[in-house]
Amino acid sequence: MTIKSLIFSCALATMAAAQTVSIRVDANAKTEPLKPIWSYFGYDEPNYTYMKDGKKLLTELAALSPVPVYVRAHSLLVTGDGRAALKWGSTNAYTEDANGKPIYDWTIVDKIFDTYIERKMKPLAQIGFMPEALSTHPQPYKHNWGVGNTYGDIFTGWAYPPKDYAKWAELVFQWVRHCVDRYGKAEVETWKWEVWNEPNIGYWKGTPEEFHKLYDFAADAVKRALPTSKVGGPDSTGPGSERAASFLKGFLEHVLHGKNYATGKVGSPLDHILFHAKGAPKFVDGNVVMGIDKQMNDLSKGFEIIASFPELRNKPIMIGESDPEGCAACSSSRYPQNAYRNGVMYSSYTAAIMPRHLDLAKKHGVNLVGAVTWAFEFEDQPYFDGFRDLATNGIDKPVLNVFRMLGMMTGDRVKVENSSAMTIEAMVKGGVKDGASDVNAMAARDVRSLTVLVSNYHDSGKPGPVVPVELTIKGLPSARMRMEHYRVDHQFSNSYEAWKKMGSPQKPTDDQYAALERAGQLEMAESPKWVTAASGNLEMKFDLPRHGVSLVRITW
Repeated sequence: MTIKSLIFSCALATMAAAQTVSIRVDANAKTEPLKPIWSYFGYDEPNYTYMKDGKKLLTELAALSPVPVYVRAHSLLVTGDGRAALKWGSTNAYTEDANGKPIYDWTIVDKIFDTYIERKMKPLAQIGFMPEALSTHPQPYKHNWGVGNTYGDIFTGWAYPPKDYAKWAELVFQWVRHCVDRYGKAEVETWKWEVWNEPNIGYWKGTPEEFHKLYDFAADAVKRALPTSKVGGPDSTGPGSERAASFLKGFLEHVLHGKNYATGKVGSPLDHILFHAKGAPKFVDGNVVMGIDKQMNDLSKGFEIIASFPELRNKPIMIGESDPEGCAACSSSRYPQNAYRNGVMYSSYTAAIMPRHLDLAKKHGVNLVGAVTWAFEFEDQPYFDGFRDLATNGIDKPVLNVFRMLGMMTGDRVKVENSSAMTIEAMVKGGVKDGASDVNAMAARDVRSLTVLVSNYHDSGKPGPVVPVELTIKGLPSARMRMEHYRVDHQFSNSYEAWKKMGSPQKPTDDQYAALERAGQLEMAESPKWVTAASGNLEMKFDLPRHGVSLVRITW
C-alpha cells in the first residue's frame, strides 16, 4: 500500500458516520414513464469509431441499454485523409474537381455508420463541419492541436460558412439520399439529424443570421431527400449565460416565425431541439471541486427558454452534450480540475445529475428525450491519462458502470420519499459545496422488477463520512423475490483503483490486463439474496461511502 492510499484509508477509518438517511419507495405509486435519456453518447473524433478500442466500447454501450443507443460525432463532413487526432476527424465526403464540380465519397462515413448499425445503434447524425472546398476561409484547414495548446487553435477553415449555399444543400441532400439507398428508408426514418455544433461559440465563424441560413438550407435538404426524416438544432451551448440564451431564443424565433432562407416561406423544419449543458470544476487548495450547479443552471435556463414558446412545449429535446465540463481531450495532467475523470467523482456526478435532468424537465413542463454524454475513448493513449472517456485502452472506467446501472432501470418511475436529497432549486443555486453530501434516489418499476438507484454525491473530492442508508420499499408483491445490490465505489466496479494497486503500469502484462478488464465490470456489493416481502414490504440497510453509487434490483 502506498503512503497516499494509507493516509486515505486512515482518514476514512477515523471519520464518524453521517446521520442515517431514510429512503422510502412506494412501488405502487407510479409517477411517469422512465425515459432512458442516458442511452445517448458522443465524441469529437469520428475516426475512433471503427478502430480497435472504439468498436469494443461501442459494443459495450449497445449492450448496456435495453433501447437503441444514439451516437453523435463531430466532423462527419470534414475534408481529410481519415486519420484520427485529438479534437479532429475527417471523412473526405466532399471535394471538387478542377472545374468546381462536386465529388462525393461516402467511404469513411459509411464505415462509421456501418459500425453503429451493426450494433443496432442509431446515428444522431451531425451535419457538419464545412468541407474545405466549400469554406469561405479554407486556410488553414487542418489543425495540429495538442493537450498543451490553446483551445481556440482548433477553430480553422472547417468552422466557416459555405461560399455556396446551394452546393451545401446539395451535399446534405446527396448524403441523406445515399443513407436511404444504403440502409433503407425504414431504418433512416429512425435516425435523428441535427445541424452543426455550438454555433454560438468558435465552432461557427459566421453570424447568427448566417447560421440560420445554413440551418434552413440543410434542414430543407434533409426533408427533400426523406420527407419523413427528423431534423433539428441548434446544439448551442451554455444557455445559462445571457449571450447563449439570446442565441437559443433567436434561433427558435427564426425557425418558428422567420423567413426561411431556402424556401422563402415562414418557418423551418424543427423536429427536435438540442442545446448543451456543462458543469465547471475548479482546483482549489489541492482539491477538485465540481460545478454541478452550472450544469443544472444551463439545463434549467434552456428548458425555461423552450417552454416560453407555447408551440414547443411538447417538442422532443435532447441535451446534445451533457457533461461536468467542456473539453474531453484536455487531460488532468495539464488541467488539474479535470482529475475527477478516472475515479468515483465522475461516476457519482453522473448518477446525481441524470435523474435531475428528468426532474428539471418535469418542473418546466418540457419533453426531454435524451442527454448525450460527451465521452468515448482515446485510441492508443496512455492508461488513465485523465481524458474524459468511458474506457482507457479497452479498460472500462467506473463511470461506465453507472450507465450499466441506469440501463437496468426500466418501466415507470415510482414515488421516492427522501428528505436528505438536495432540492433541485438548491443545486441550481449552489451545487453541493458545503455540509452534508447529496444522497439522492430514483426508483423505477417494470412488470417483474423494481430498481432503486442511490448516490452519495458531493462537489468536493475530499474524503467524507460514510452514510448509513435505510431503504424501505412498499407495494411489492407478496412473493419470493431475488434481491441484488450493485455498487460503484473505491472497492467495487473500479478499474482505476485496481490499476493503482498494480503500481499504475503503462504496459500491463496479459494477466494484469485481464484483471483490469474484470475490475472494469459492474460488481455486486454482496451476494444476491432470496427474500419475501411481508405484506408487500421490504427493508434493507447498507453503508454508502462518499461518491459511492448503489443499485438495488428486486425481481420476481
